[in-house]
Amino acid sequence: MAGSVNKVILIGNLGSDPEVRYLESGSAVAKFNIATTESYTNKNGERVDNTEWHRIELWEGLAKVAEKYLKKGNQVYIEGRIRTDSWTDKEGQQRTGVTIRASSMTLLGGPSGSNAGGEGGGGYQQQSSQPRSSQAPRSSDPIPPSLAAGNNDDDDLPF
Repeated sequence: MAGSVNKVILIGNLGSDPEVRYLESGSAVAKFNIATTESYTNKNGERVDNTEWHRIELWEGLAKVAEKYLKKGNQVYIEGRIRTDSWTDKEGQQRTGVTIRASSMTLLGGPSGSNAGGEGGGGYQQQSSQPRSSQAPRSSDPIPPSLAAGNNDDDDLPF
């Protein structure tokens, strides 16, 4: 098997409004935490909720969308990759943290089921500098004309 995969998919709720800053180059960076909760019943029959917090980082267009539409409590779908960062804190201690660098985001709704930004959620993806033809198809891609309704020839179907 050649290569490896570093992909994360999360659905969670924002713990705070996104922190957005603009670099000298004009690039936008948004950071926020989302909570995911797993529920299970322990051996005593008690329901247990286990909440994990994930640090999310968005760049450029995704950061601007986050700045405009995301608020504390909103539910969001995130796809991205894991990044491990190391730094030295104020006391001189070496620290390590895990961040999810998002490549796509979909606004699912608020804490009470209300949608951010109006009717329905919005799906957003980070634009890549690679030519579109070298990327795998995304679920938001239009259906090719050869597969669109009314263009299927029953003789070409494999069943």
